[in-house]
Amino acid sequence: MVSLVAVCIVEDLRRDSGYFGVTAINKRPQAGKVKVTKYGLRGDVQADRKHHGGVDKALYAYSAEDAAYWESELGHELPAGWFGENLRIEGMDINAARIGEIWRIGDTVTVEVTMPRTPCQTFTRWVNDTVSPAASRGWVKRFSDARRLGPYLRVTHTGSIAAGDPVVVEFVPDAPTVVEVYQP
Repeated sequence: MVSLVAVCIVEDLRRDSGYFGVTAINKRPQAGKVKVTKYGLRGDVQADRKHHGGVDKALYAYSAEDAAYWESELGHELPAGWFGENLRIEGMDINAARIGEIWRIGDTVTVEVTMPRTPCQTFTRWVNDTVSPAASRGWVKRFSDARRLGPYLRVTHTGSIAAGDPVVVEFVPDAPTVVEVYQP
């Protein structure tokens, strides 16, 4: 069974040496129901709205299985939200999700897979700060090469979701997967 392990929103804006001076990558799981709007989770923010957020990138999903892979590779615990994800999902290869695929989460929310995540230098700095400088060297290439990217999602029906909700794939178009369209 595919389920939602955690629903994560920004814990705090962190200083960052990038263009905006802050990052909202530091996300943490929320207890109870969280409202989902067409722009994402209530209470969440994106510091860089050019590359994150908006209706086509309203939510970012990452799998528990891919997080476990990286925990093994990095020798470091990576709790839900560490990848900057809003949704930590278990029991599904989300990198095999097809562009245009529809997921039903809980009783009311539906989302559409829009595109893969493209790792950036903000993510590299996050790895540097939270794991180690050695782990951050070549991070963008390493993350890209592993093809454990996770998809961005468009919200097609709003509502509320919580950890433990089932995730059901309702529509699978004849389209490329998240990994197939990724261009590093």
